[in-house]
Amino acid sequence: MPSHLGSLELPHTSPHFLEIRRAVRRHADIRVVVGLSGGPDSVALLAGTLAEGREVEAICIDHGLQDASAEVAATAAETARALGAAATVLRIDVPSTGSMEANARHARYTALTSAANGRPIWVGHTMDDQAETLLLSALRGHATGMLERSTWEDGTTIVRPLLGVRRSNTVGACSELGLKVWADPHNDDQSFRRVALRNRLLPELADIIGGDPVPGLAQAAERAAWEADLVRVGVEKQGIGKRTIELEVAQVPPHPALRRAVLAEFIRTNGGRESAATIAAVEQLIVAWRGQGPVAIGKAPGGRRLVVARKNGILAVSVR
Repeated sequence: MPSHLGSLELPHTSPHFLEIRRAVRRHADIRVVVGLSGGPDSVALLAGTLAEGREVEAICIDHGLQDASAEVAATAAETARALGAAATVLRIDVPSTGSMEANARHARYTALTSAANGRPIWVGHTMDDQAETLLLSALRGHATGMLERSTWEDGTTIVRPLLGVRRSNTVGACSELGLKVWADPHNDDQSFRRVALRNRLLPELADIIGGDPVPGLAQAAERAAWEADLVRVGVEKQGIGKRTIELEVAQVPPHPALRRAVLAEFIRTNGGRESAATIAAVEQLIVAWRGQGPVAIGKAPGGRRLVVARKNGILAVSVR
């Protein structure tokens, strides 16, 4: 074990930090980019990655969503350099229309992918994030979007080494190392569903079951991610449903899971709302066809609707 990280002297005993390092050791990447927000999860990941001898560049994103966002990003970069990592601050613009959280994520990963230049991107999601994601997805009616330990996005590998690590370990590791971290004020804003779920629902679940609900939820989420990946591979082998405004009914797989995945991809890539109700309604145009009219899948400019209609054995997207 190294005695120092940059100018930081490592403590002789640090059980929380040891959990971070053990998680990092399971991954073979040598040259990596770490998405560094300055919060405890990403700071602990950065420190653990450096302690394991990896070559690291920390990318600190300034979203411009808060008054002090530039200062937060600059401070995170200073922390990275003090620990011995290279660091870069990137300013991004987040569209104001639609979901701020979704827009910020898309802009963030676009910037990270560009900066990574082919290197894997490591991010600090924890087991607690995984459990919260499962509950949020279930409340939307479909268990999609689970966090995976490794995913491929736009030609870049996204790695989440800490998915088996608790948030208490990342916070504890930073405390053991004496590292100052950023407390995101959004994490106290109950208007965000994830925050309300974390602070209100999960404690209630703990009371109900008489124990910690996070490990079980995270395990279920990981299984859902495996199954979703299996279905995704099946859909890709079918070679249908993506980037087209028409879909031949005869090409849609008969297996319900594959059929719904194809329809979800078809709806999503055409700008529709990928909800359980929307998928089920479009599915009726295949499994219970009786000449019914178009199915609304979302909104279009000018107050019009985005719809899917069936004609001559073909599902077609149009604006009405």
